[in-house]
Amino acid sequence: MTAERLFVAWAFVFQAALIVHFALRKWFFAAYVQPWGWLFYALSLPAVAISLVILAAKRPWPLWLGGFLFLAWAALGVTVEYVVKNTSWRQPIQWPIFGPYVLLYLATVMFYWFPVANVSRPSWYLLAIMFLISTALNLSSH
Repeated sequence: MTAERLFVAWAFVFQAALIVHFALRKWFFAAYVQPWGWLFYALSLPAVAISLVILAAKRPWPLWLGGFLFLAWAALGVTVEYVVKNTSWRQPIQWPIFGPYVLLYLATVMFYWFPVANVSRPSWYLLAIMFLISTALNLSSH
């Protein structure tokens, strides 16, 4: 598998995992988030491994940056929600946490979507639909 195809395949895994995560959070919040929500953050580990493979293949930075952004976002999320156990930072908004968290989330999502356009335009359109679904689930689960 080429580095580009690996990137596109992982972008689909990432977006599908977001949809599942946000759906579970929306409909089973109490039973899912605290005991199992960390599993989504754990996906940052294979994401970094994939980014390292793409980096070693000397592909452009937009194809490998997403994994490192995901790791940074996951590290912040795990630290705040599972280590410090601050689960109320979203309501009311605690800006020192909320700002970096949302910025890292959006950067991660964008780097698993936008660069796909240079590899496969049909995949980019499908990821756009998946992004809209995950965003709707995300916004409606808060």
